[in-house]
Amino acid sequence: MDIATLVGILLGLVAIVGSIFLMTPDFGMFGSASSFGIVFGGMLASVAVAFPLKDVLQLGAAMGAVFKGNNDSLGGLVDEAVEASEVGRKGIGDLENHIGSIKSFFFKDGVQMVVDGMSLDEMSEILNTRIDYRELREKTQAGLFKSMGTMAPAWGMVGTLIGLVVMLSGFGEGGTDSLGAGMSAALITTLYGAIFANLFFLPMAEKINARISFSSTVQNLQVEAVRLIQQKKHPIIVREKLNSFIPPKEWKKEEG
Repeated sequence: MDIATLVGILLGLVAIVGSIFLMTPDFGMFGSASSFGIVFGGMLASVAVAFPLKDVLQLGAAMGAVFKGNNDSLGGLVDEAVEASEVGRKGIGDLENHIGSIKSFFFKDGVQMVVDGMSLDEMSEILNTRIDYRELREKTQAGLFKSMGTMAPAWGMVGTLIGLVVMLSGFGEGGTDSLGAGMSAALITTLYGAIFANLFFLPMAEKINARISFSSTVQNLQVEAVRLIQQKKHPIIVREKLNSFIPPKEWKKEEG
């Protein structure tokens, strides 16, 4: 679980609810099923038009990915690569036996390519292609959330227009009930659209983009590690080269 995401959403909700409470104890006036239906239903309809059905159906999985924590330490990945390089210098048989202890599937696959005797260019091409298409898949998720963040306020404005029509029609009929209902819908739909966009979907898109960058850094580090292992570079050289990918505070020095 990504604690930062959960804490951020909770803080936002507390700020909104707390501000409402300071203004009025009547929370009921801010609840409107019709306004929610206009904003959320309209937003989903627009996303269904804009994206392929298979991407829309994966919306739940994409939300799950936002809340999923990432405990990977770049320094730990360097340690794992250095350990594999030490084993690889002993021989292919030792490296093959070591594969089972590698945690990262991407790195494990790369080391297996070394064991299988692939050339440096072949390994680099295959692994870099996997990085490129993984980025494309994840950017589709980010684009989905960004579109939802853009469309939610737009549907809030649609609800506002509907509310104004209801309100103005009440002037002609002289009914005060329709005036209140229309004004409420006009304002609440705009509020819902702004909250959906700025507390949920736009931040989620940015979160996924940040994770795409981090995952690409991790996998590029591992591609370089595989290349160094294939070349049977000394663990000191492996560590120094891979340290280039990580913050200096996580650097370790190989002794020997």
